[in-house]
Amino acid sequence: MIKPSDVKPLISISLLTFLLSACTGIPKGVQPVDKFNLDRYLGKWYEIARLDHSFERGLENITAEYSLRSDGGVRVLNQGYSEENRNWKKAEGKAFFVDSSDQGHLKVSFFGPFYGSYIIFDLDRENYSYAFVSGPDTSYLWLLSRTPTVTPQILNRFKEQSKSLGFDIDKLIYVKHDKATRLPGQ
Repeated sequence: MIKPSDVKPLISISLLTFLLSACTGIPKGVQPVDKFNLDRYLGKWYEIARLDHSFERGLENITAEYSLRSDGGVRVLNQGYSEENRNWKKAEGKAFFVDSSDQGHLKVSFFGPFYGSYIIFDLDRENYSYAFVSGPDTSYLWLLSRTPTVTPQILNRFKEQSKSLGFDIDKLIYVKHDKATRLPGQ
């Protein structure tokens, strides 16, 4: 039998569970790629375009590097250069598959137990040379490439597909890549 003093902690735990799981959701219409191959996705990616968020605001030359962790997860190392502060900023996180490892839907965390969705919804299946990535809602969007630039055809495909899914492509930020990327302190 549940006592009245037990109800408040149960509600708090339920609410926390709901909030944490809501962050790994998928925007309406977005479908994670299937037949995903993590080994082919690992390595360095250049951020080509994105929607604005405070954690990347003011940064250029942004890259993400993915590698395997000993616990089966993925190490995420994001870095970018702040022209204003004249220094490199980095953030290290971890990611894990939400469902199966052949589906492009991961949850990523850069602080504590809080995770957000990382949904690969389009991918160059032949060479893994570009990826279209979303977060838990349509305010998160990235175009990633293995090179600092993409062809106009890839950029147009990204914009058309993103617009059809409800992303505000008029607010895209195109990332400048004019510095050799390196880890801070090197």
